[in-house]
Amino acid sequence: MVGRDGERARLSAFVLAPDGQALVLRGEAGVGKSTLLDLAARLAAEDGQLVVRATGVEAESGLPHAGLHQLLYPLLPTSDDRPCDGRPFDDRPTDHRLSDDRPSGTPQLGAAARAAFDAVFGRPDGPPPPVMALGIAVLDLLSWTASKGRPVLLVLDDGQWLDEASAEVCGFVGRRLAGRPGVKLLVAVRGDTASPFDTAALPEAPIGALADADATRLLDLHHPRLGRQVRGLVLEQAGGNPLALLELPAHLADGPGDRAGQDLLGLHGLHGVPLPRRIQEIYAARLARLGDTVRAELLRGALDGAAARPGDGPASIARYRMREVDEAVACGLLVVEPGAGEFAFRHPLVRSSVVQLATPDQRRAAHRVLAQLHREYPERRAIHLAAATVDPEEGVAADLEAAARSATRRGGARLAVSWLTRAAELSETRVDRSRRLGEAAYVAGQTDHLGRARSLALAAAPGTDESPAAVLADSYLALYRDGEVRATHRRIVAAVERLRDSPDRGHHLPGRADRGPDRPDEVLDRLVSLLLAVSQYAGDRATWRRTHEVLATLGDLASERAWMYGSTWSDVVRHGSGWSRRVERASAGLEEQDPWDVTRLAVSAYHLDVLSPLRPYLERVVDRELDTGAMSSGIVMLHLVLLDQLALGQWDAAERTGHRALALATERGHGLFAHQTRAYLAQLAAVRGRTAEARELQTAVEAWARPRGVGFLTQIADAVGATAALSAGDYETAFLHAIGITPPGAFRPYAYQASRTLLDLVEAALHTGRAEQARAHALAARDAGLPDLSPRLALVTHGALAMTAEDDTEASAHYARAQSHPAAERFPFELARIRLAHGIAVRRLHGAAAARLPLTQAAKAFDRLGAPAWSARAHAELRAAGVAPQAPAPTSIPLTWQERRVAELAAGGLTNKEIGEHMRLSPRTVSAHLYRAFPKLGITTRAALRDALTRVSQPTPAP
Repeated sequence: MVGRDGERARLSAFVLAPDGQALVLRGEAGVGKSTLLDLAARLAAEDGQLVVRATGVEAESGLPHAGLHQLLYPLLPTSDDRPCDGRPFDDRPTDHRLSDDRPSGTPQLGAAARAAFDAVFGRPDGPPPPVMALGIAVLDLLSWTASKGRPVLLVLDDGQWLDEASAEVCGFVGRRLAGRPGVKLLVAVRGDTASPFDTAALPEAPIGALADADATRLLDLHHPRLGRQVRGLVLEQAGGNPLALLELPAHLADGPGDRAGQDLLGLHGLHGVPLPRRIQEIYAARLARLGDTVRAELLRGALDGAAARPGDGPASIARYRMREVDEAVACGLLVVEPGAGEFAFRHPLVRSSVVQLATPDQRRAAHRVLAQLHREYPERRAIHLAAATVDPEEGVAADLEAAARSATRRGGARLAVSWLTRAAELSETRVDRSRRLGEAAYVAGQTDHLGRARSLALAAAPGTDESPAAVLADSYLALYRDGEVRATHRRIVAAVERLRDSPDRGHHLPGRADRGPDRPDEVLDRLVSLLLAVSQYAGDRATWRRTHEVLATLGDLASERAWMYGSTWSDVVRHGSGWSRRVERASAGLEEQDPWDVTRLAVSAYHLDVLSPLRPYLERVVDRELDTGAMSSGIVMLHLVLLDQLALGQWDAAERTGHRALALATERGHGLFAHQTRAYLAQLAAVRGRTAEARELQTAVEAWARPRGVGFLTQIADAVGATAALSAGDYETAFLHAIGITPPGAFRPYAYQASRTLLDLVEAALHTGRAEQARAHALAARDAGLPDLSPRLALVTHGALAMTAEDDTEASAHYARAQSHPAAERFPFELARIRLAHGIAVRRLHGAAAARLPLTQAAKAFDRLGAPAWSARAHAELRAAGVAPQAPAPTSIPLTWQERRVAELAAGGLTNKEIGEHMRLSPRTVSAHLYRAFPKLGITTRAALRDALTRVSQPTPAP
C-alpha cells in the first residue's frame, strides 16, 4: 500500500482501541477505500476479533433492512429461533450456512430484541419496529457477542448503496457504540454519490487522492516500462486515483508512445468526463471481448448483487453463483474469493459496466432467471419479475402489489409507492390499473408526497379532476397546507355521493383480512374518514349536520369506525356515550392496523379521555413513521403524545414534543399542523402561568384560523384565553373567553371545547359573583351525563358540583367523589384545582386545621407540575391556615455543550442546515438539540434565544 501512512495509522488505532466506536471512510470511486477496509479487517482478525463484512448493493437499495440482514446474519441465534426466511436454521439452503467464525451458543436476547429481529427479517406477524427499538436490539446482540471475549468489527463497503432503513439503524448504533467495549463499525462510502450516511452524524475520515510522489511511485511499481509521454498522461489523467493509475495503462494498445498517448487522451471520446466513468469505459471495453455466455453469467451476478469484492462473511441469502467465468477473471474483471472459491466483481464499477453494456432484452432474460432463484422471497421475486415483464401480466402485478404491502409494513412506504405504480403498469384491466394507481396516490399522500399523490391520482382517472383518488389527493393538500375546510368539505361530500350511487363502487384491495365483499369499499371508507376529519377541523354545527346526513345515507356502506369517528370527533356530549369500550376493543389490535388508522382511533380515544393506554404504541412507532416519510401520521402521533403528556402533568416532556412537532410541520409547509401545534403549546403555557407567551401564541393561531373557519383551533384559542386569565387571576376576562365557547347552563352543539372548559367557566363565574350561572353550568354537566362519558369529565363534573353546592353536605359528598375517583390521579392539574377549592371552602366553614390536608396536597401538586401562579395561590391559602411552607426554588436544567453551541449559532441567525454544516451534524439532529434547549431556556421561539442565553450559566466544557 503506497502513500497511506496516515490512514493506516488511524485505522490501526481504530481497530485496536478497546472502546467501541464508529468511523466512515469517504472518498471517490477507486481511491482505495476497499483496500483500507481489507487492511482493517486483517488487523482485526490478527488481533483475534470477529470480523463481519457486508457490501451495499445497488439492486437492493430499495429493500428495507436488506443491508442490516447481511451484517447481522452471522450473529443471529442458532437454536430454535426462526431466521430471516421464517424457517429453522437447519432447514435452510446451503447458501445460508454459517461460517466457522460464527459465535457458538445462543444469544440470551430478550423478548423485545427477538421480536424486533423477527419483524424485520421476514416474520409476517408483527409491525416493523421503530429505529430506536431495532437499534437497541442490535446493540444488545453486539454487546452479547463481544461479552464472550471476542471483540466484533462490522465492516460495510459501498455504504452509499445501503437501503435507508438499514442505514438509519447503523447510524443509531454507531452513535451509541461509545461506552460499549469491543464493538466497532467501519463504513466506506463514495464522496461523489448521495448516501444515507450523509446525515448519520458519525465520525468521518476523508480518503483523498495520492500525493504526486506517491502516485508516481505506485505507477512505476506496477507499470515500470511505460514511455515518458504515456507515463505523464496517465499521471495527469489519474489525478492521484489509485484505481486509475492501475487500470489506465492496461487500456493502451501496444505501439508508439504518441499513438498510445492519443488513445489515452481521447479514451473513446470521454476526455473531460469524470474519472470513474472513464474507468468504467475501460471495463466496458474488456467486457466487449468476452463471449455471450460469460457476459450473461456476469449480468445475472451483477443484477443479483453479487459481492463487488471478496467477502469474509457468509452470504446472507441465496445469491446467483456465477459459473464458468474464468475468462472474466483472466482479464481482471472478477476475482476469486479465498476459501469459498466464489467469483466476485473486482470493483463496483465493473458491476455497473456489466449492467449498462447489456441490452434491454438481455437484462430482462437475466431478471427472469433471478425471479426463479428467489421464488421463496416474495419481495425479491416481485422486483425481478417486474423488471423482466414488458406486457401487462396480472400475476406479476399482484405479486408486486403484495410486495408493496410488505414494504409498507417494514417501513418502506416510499418504496411501496414505486412498486404500486409499476403494478399498475402491469395490470391487465383498466379497473385494476386505476385501483392500483389510486392506492399509490393514497400512500404517497400519507407519506407527505402530496404533489406526487395528485399526479398519480390524475393518472388513475385521466381526464377528470373529480375521481375519488384525485379528490383525496387534492383534499389532503388543501387541508394540510392551507387549512381550507369549507370548499374541501363540499368537494368531498360530492365525491362520497357520486361513489355511493356508482354501480361499480365495490372494488376491494386484495390481501386484507378485514375487507371483503361484505365490507365497505376502501376508497369510500377513505373519503368518509377524510370528510369526518375536515368536519372536525371546521368544528361548526352546520358542517357536522351535513356530514351526519351523508353518513346516514350510506347505511351499511359506512364502517363501524366511521360511526365511531363521527360520534366522538363531533360532539362527545351528545354522541359519545357507549363508545369508550369499543375504542378499547379496537385498540387491542394496533399492530395489525395502518398508521393512519391508528391515529384516527387514537383521536377518538383522546376525545373520550382514554388515550393513555394507546400512548406507548404511539411512542414506539412515531419515529418509524417520521423516518420513513409517513410525515402526516407521524405529526398527528406527536400531537397525541403531547396531549396525553399535558393531561398527565408531564409538562416538560410535552413542551419538547410540541417543539419537535412544530419544527417538522413548519419544515414540511403544513400550515394546519403548525398552528395546531402552536395552539397546544399555548395551552401548555397557559396552565404554567406563562401568560404573555400563551397570548402571543393564541393571537397567532386566531389570526390564521378564524378567517379560514377552522373552528377546532379557534375554540382552543378561546380556551387558552380562559386558562391564561385564570392563571393571572383575571377572572372577568376568563369568564368572557369561556362563554365564547359555550353559554353557562348549556353545552353548545359540536363545540368540543365546551366540556373541556367546564371547570374554567365555573371557577370564573364564581370569582366574578355569578354563582347562579356557575351552578346552572355544573347542573347542566350532571344532567348531560358527563360523568359517564369519560374519567376526566367525571372528575371535573363532581368538582364543579362541589364548588357550586348549596350546602356543606352536598359539597363534601361531591369533593369526596371527585378525589376518590379511580382515574383522578391521571389528571393532576384538575385534581389539584379541585383540592385547592376544597381547602378554601373547608377553611372558611370548619377552620384552619381541617383545611391543611387538601391545601397541602394542592400546593405540592402545583409545585411538582411547575404551575407557579396556582402554586402561589395554594401556598397563600396554607399560610392563612397557619402553615408557612417554603416553596422549592426552581431548579435550572443546564444546557449541554452541544445544545449551547447549537443555540448560540441559531441565535446568530444561522439556519438548521447551516448549523449542521458548521458542526458536522444533520439538520434533524440540530432540530432535536433546539427543541431540547428551548424548554430549558424557558422560550418557544428562535427570536428569544439571544436574551435567554445571556441569563443562563456557562455550559460545561466541550468534550
